[in-house]
Amino acid sequence: MSDTGIVTRQMLRAKVHRIRVTERQVQYVGSLTLDPELMAACDMLPYEQIDIYDVDNGNRFTTYLIEGTPGSGECCVNGAAARLVEIGDKLIICAFAAVKESHVRGHKPQVVLIGEGNKVLTVDDEEKAGTVVP
Repeated sequence: MSDTGIVTRQMLRAKVHRIRVTERQVQYVGSLTLDPELMAACDMLPYEQIDIYDVDNGNRFTTYLIEGTPGSGECCVNGAAARLVEIGDKLIICAFAAVKESHVRGHKPQVVLIGEGNKVLTVDDEEKAGTVVP
């Protein structure tokens, strides 16, 4: 509960599912560089905090977004986190939001499934249990 008496829950707000790492830059100061068209597909913004889950090795870390080149499919992990991924690894990128308790039952995230070449395959507002992605 916040000091204003409003109860909130941390809810999934947006997700980019199975994007492939195109580059890693250890010497960069930090963050994840992402194609801004992919950011727009899930309504993520530059400097927004994100959690990253590496599907291939299980590593998880938190960082923030910066814009890359539009239409490039770029997904570059920078700084220390670059040591946690390999080029070609599949990542899940998640952003969360504090949602008022009175709104959580109707809350819908923006879920973007990525296909070949890091292009948007589908955009949805839900995930169904048991759904398997190739």
